Amino acid sequence: MIALHLGALHPVEQIATIVLAFGPFVVLGIVIFFRRRAEAGDGADDSGDPDRVMRPPP
Repeated sequence: MIALHLGALHPVEQIATIVLAFGPFVVLGIVIFFRRRAEAGDGADDSGDPDRVMRPPP
């Protein structure tokens, strides 16, 4: 279906088009994955107490 939509593009042009179309979403997914993993490893407290979250550590 993509080949019909893109028309008569060279295979390299098809790959470049697909990378440009979906590449940013892949990069965003990777960034979100690593940020969530880093935040989970920090021991972030999501108890819901805003004073506890805003206070600097002792």
